Amino acid sequence: MDIVFNCPKCEQELEVDSTGAGSQIECPNCQETIVIPHAGTDGARTAGAPASGSIPTGGIPTLPPAQASSIATSAAAKVEMHLKVPVHNKPVTTLIARTLKPLEVTARESDKKIRVKTIRHTDCIEVGHDTFDEVVSNFLQVTGEPNIISITPMSYTHADIGSQKLLTEYAVMIVYRG
Repeated sequence: MDIVFNCPKCEQELEVDSTGAGSQIECPNCQETIVIPHAGTDGARTAGAPASGSIPTGGIPTLPPAQASSIATSAAAKVEMHLKVPVHNKPVTTLIARTLKPLEVTARESDKKIRVKTIRHTDCIEVGHDTFDEVVSNFLQVTGEPNIISITPMSYTHADIGSQKLLTEYAVMIVYRG
């Protein structure tokens, strides 16, 4: 047996299985926490019973008995719908993450200016030793993780003076607050 009642906040009509009487649910319409009333209490009725104090409104045409009986015996009238209102006992979890703010908005909200640092691989080679990783790591450590906005790897081509050839190199572009 189902209990039919209206949400006290938004007046949405709800139908819940009678085993849920007395428990708290979240109204699917207004998301307010409400208590399911017991059958027979004020404002609650069992499914199929007319609403208390409801009077058929005038002006609505009624069907002749022959048509009414054919509708009552149709396949659509025989379909029973058992809808349940979800009960949430856990805190709400976010399924869709918020998008990151654009750089322009971040710049306006921060008291620090947005800066860009490009570290090229060719600038980090000293006497045959490649110190690119150490230079990037030191810069990131000094800047601090909360101030880093983005790190973008880049590749570029430049002309080598000694060999007269085009060489492809890499770099990293770091956008940060500072």
